[in-house]
Amino acid sequence: MEVTLSKAVAEDAAVIHEMQTRAFLPLLEKYQDHDTNPANETVDSTVERINQAHADNYIIRYSGEAVGAIRVVRKENAVFRVGRIFIHPEYQGLGIAQRVFTLIEQIYSEAKVWELDTVMQEERNCYLYEKLGYRRTGETKEINDKLTLCFYEKTLI
Repeated sequence: MEVTLSKAVAEDAAVIHEMQTRAFLPLLEKYQDHDTNPANETVDSTVERINQAHADNYIIRYSGEAVGAIRVVRKENAVFRVGRIFIHPEYQGLGIAQRVFTLIEQIYSEAKVWELDTVMQEERNCYLYEKLGYRRTGETKEINDKLTLCFYEKTLI
């Protein structure tokens, strides 16, 4: 299994948007978080995110095939944030996300702290992040009566 990352450019927005919609639509249907779910975003908002100077967006490739994306946001003092990561549903459960986190930590070797958030009710996501060394900060944010975000941090020193 070869997992690679390629930096996204504005011309990749349609491909990223299509994969993002497929990945997040089941969560939108489950949690009804219409105002915050990435499946409801437009291609234009994907282009805007790609063009932001303080973040890098990557297409995740599995054996050369585009299967997802990850967004890395640079903060201050060697703190980085995984703004979003998703894998196309047909490719989930293959260990791709774990490999992506390894690659990202290599690319951003100057990072001392990584941050991310996820849906607290999605136990598989929480398990993955905890397996990768992320710890819950205790901070949560209720989106609606079905969905709460929980925040994670990983310190590298």
